[in-house]
Amino acid sequence: MNNHFNNKVVWITGASSGIGEALAYAMSGCGAKLILSSRRINELERVKQGCSSQENVFILPLDLSDTNSLDAAVLLAIKCFGVIDIMVHNGGVTQRSLVIDTDIQVHRKLMELDYFSYVVLTKALLPHFLERKTGHFVVTSSVMGKIGTPMRSAYAAAKHALHGFFDCLRAEIAADNIKVTILTPGYIRTNISLFAVTNKPYGLGKPSENIENGLPADRAARQIMKAIKKGAFEAYIGKLSGERVGLWLNRFLPGVLTRIAPKLVPK
Repeated sequence: MNNHFNNKVVWITGASSGIGEALAYAMSGCGAKLILSSRRINELERVKQGCSSQENVFILPLDLSDTNSLDAAVLLAIKCFGVIDIMVHNGGVTQRSLVIDTDIQVHRKLMELDYFSYVVLTKALLPHFLERKTGHFVVTSSVMGKIGTPMRSAYAAAKHALHGFFDCLRAEIAADNIKVTILTPGYIRTNISLFAVTNKPYGLGKPSENIENGLPADRAARQIMKAIKKGAFEAYIGKLSGERVGLWLNRFLPGVLTRIAPKLVPK
């Protein structure tokens, strides 16, 4: 593992908490040079302090919802260390509300943040990868990018869209030695549910039982790094539990999954 990431330049969005934070610690421990991005500068500074080699960590504040700013951010990111080897798309929000209760602006917000920001960053960084004839896009989707359950329509739509876009991109750039790995995490123990978008302006604001019982973020980071090293096209990240079963049913017995999906309300 160490040899694969040693001296690689890795840009991680959503790096101020959760999976992004855990990846920062794990990759730094393997000798990677890091560019850490999110809106919360103080939290990024905290994460930097926890990394193994702080001199090889650059903080690049970024608001993914401001997609007009992302082209310039890519130029700044490349200047940090001169190159970027791995782009980890990890920022975003989740959602908890029924379709009938969810305002269209919530759908637009989720698509802008969880889908379009990834597309804009990818298109801006792609020429750099093509020029160097190497690079790796790592995309944090979700089990919800493969299946659908109640109260996640906007989130699932954005994650499904990621699969379509990045599967097409992979087919286009495979001959250029550029890789695409799509991650489909199940429940990972992070604070993402606290900021879940709902039909109310203040959001969910409370822990999720499912997430609290999920895979610890540091173990998720190790699984992700194995998938990156392997060059996996797609990788499930999480416990060997119900989410993994759901993916299996979706592939082999979709009718069964459709019948039980109404019962899979998030807790």
